[in-house]
Formats: sequence, structure tokens, C-alpha cells
Amino acid sequence: MKIAIIHDWLVTNAGAEKVLKEIVELYPEADIFSLVDFLDDTQREEILKGKKVTTSFIQDLPLAQKHFRNYLPLFPKAIESLDLNGYNLIISSSWAVAKGIKKNKNQTHICYCHTPIRYAWDLYDEYTSTLSQPKKFLAQKALHYIRKWDINTLDRVDYFIANSNFVKQRIARTYNRDAKVIYPPVDIDKFTLCKKKDDFYLTASRLVPYKKTKLIVEAFNEMPDKRLVVIGLGEEYEAIKNIAKENIDVLGYQKDKILIKYMQKAKAFVYAAIEDFGIIPIEAMACGTPVIALNDGGTAETIIDTINGIHFQNQKSEDIIDAVSKFENMSFESSKIRETALKYTNFKMDFKAFIENKLKT
Repeated sequence: MKIAIIHDWLVTNAGAEKVLKEIVELYPEADIFSLVDFLDDTQREEILKGKKVTTSFIQDLPLAQKHFRNYLPLFPKAIESLDLNGYNLIISSSWAVAKGIKKNKNQTHICYCHTPIRYAWDLYDEYTSTLSQPKKFLAQKALHYIRKWDINTLDRVDYFIANSNFVKQRIARTYNRDAKVIYPPVDIDKFTLCKKKDDFYLTASRLVPYKKTKLIVEAFNEMPDKRLVVIGLGEEYEAIKNIAKENIDVLGYQKDKILIKYMQKAKAFVYAAIEDFGIIPIEAMACGTPVIALNDGGTAETIIDTINGIHFQNQKSEDIIDAVSKFENMSFESSKIRETALKYTNFKMDFKAFIENKLKT
């Protein structure tokens, strides 16, 4: 059996790439396709075991390495230009256009859907409202086209897998399709238990608007007696660094070894994003660290109040402040917190079983 794995784009090593890494390990003989591949050698070895990637024409367009997202209107044509005719099984890892890869009637396409395209659907208003009028007009035109294409290519997917119940509901609402929930993998062996905690809070993510790290910093600016450590890099890095008061350490990007050390020692991990699933809060839990998180999206499923953390209800600084104040008067057992993370270690077994079952039908 010839297997093709198609991933939207390869530019970083984030949550979707952790899923891709597991799929590649399950099917090491598979060929890999993507719109673009700008991974460095270290990332390529970590995610793909050094395998070569077949990319689309966008790879060679001007300024693509830094600004490939500006070619969004070309993404459907680019994904359709990849020729996967010689494969029996297509596995897409998709949060954008990978699910729209062309297939023939003799092929089986199974899509691991991280989410339907955020900017075209759930984040459409949030995304377009931040743009100037000329850019907004162009973005609305492009996203209308993307939406139409996204729906018209649904018959190219035989089976959907969702990474959470939250995304399963999105798939049902947006695509009117059912999906099997298989939670993403968490490297429990890498994120080890530490029972002794220090007197600081931690947040870590890509520093982009929807992650709401800036909101967390604004909340801790109002709590000068509480120390916050911020780890991550992204377009909001400078803005966050500029507003952070003396009780907040903005460390930028850190290697896993340093990140894990902070995760293990933090008294709590704070997270305010509406996530499709949210791997990094689970990694904190694997370290025995409780999580203070938004009661929406993936963290509404994974955080259990009073067991492995607590929820706040709205993406507002006052809600975060109230949650931290409440947390200060609570106690948690690190071993029990880690136990709640253990359920997210079955990805390979569940994914392979699903694939094998569908290939028999």
C-alpha cells in the first residue's frame, strides 16, 4: 500500500506538527506533501525524521518564506496541484486547505482535522475587523472564495477525525459531517512530574493575538505581588515586552529543556486562548502543574475544576484576576494532576486502529 501524508504548511514545530510527527512515525514509508516547507534541519529531523517533502508552486513564489500567507487566495489551486494519484491511502493533517487535496475513486482519504479553516469560519469577523478598509475588502473577497471552495471539496474526504469534541462540533456545524474524536498526543515521558513548586505563574505559547497572552500580561500587571513568566515568540512579542511590569519576565523563545523546567516549577500554568484542543496545558499537567484556563474550546474539556486546575469564564483581565485570587486559596495534588494527563497518550494506537478499521470497510 502506498501512503501519502499531506500537511498544510511546514514552517514551525507547534501542536499540529506534533501530531504530524506521530503519523510519520506510524507510517515511515509514507511520502509527505505540503504547500511549503521552510523547516530548518533540526525541525525537519524532529518532525519528519529528515524526510524530503514535496511542495507546491507557492514554495518558489517571491518572499514566500516570510510572507507565504499573503498567497492565501492561491492555496486551493496550490493544494490541488499536488499529484497524489499513485497512492492508495491519503492522510491529511488539516487546519486550512490540506483536506481539499484531489483524490480519485480508488483512494481513501482520512482527514485529521485540527479545525475547519479558522479565518474563513469561526474567526472571520475577528480577523476582518482588524483590517483597514482596502485590505478588509480584499480579505472578504478571498475568504468568501475559500469558504465556497472548502464546502465544495468536502466529498474529497472519506472520513474525518477531530482532535476534540469542540472541533467535532465545529465539523458538524460547518461541514455537516460526523467525526471520530482522537485526542492529539502528549509526550508524557518528556514532561515529567515535579511536586515541589516555586512562587511564580507561567504562560507559554506563540505570541499571536488569538492566544491572548497579552491579556494575561495585562491581568498580572494589576497583580504586582504575583510573578508571571512568559515564554514564546511571535508578532506580539515586542508589544507584550513593552507593557510588562516589573513582576513579569518575558523570556521569548526557549528550548524545550528550559520550558519544561519552568513548567515543572510553576505554581500554575495560565492559558486564555480558545483552543481547538490545546496541547501545552496538558504538558503542564503532565508536570503536575495545575492549569488556570478559559472555560471554552479544548480547555473546557481537559481542565477539570478543583482536580487539575480551575476555569475562568471570559477572555477578560478581571476574570483572570479573579481566577488567580481563587486559586491562591486552593490546594492541588501534583500526582493526581499528572494522572489526568495520562489519557492523552494513546494517539498512535487509536489512530492506527481507526485507519485499519476504515480500510477494511
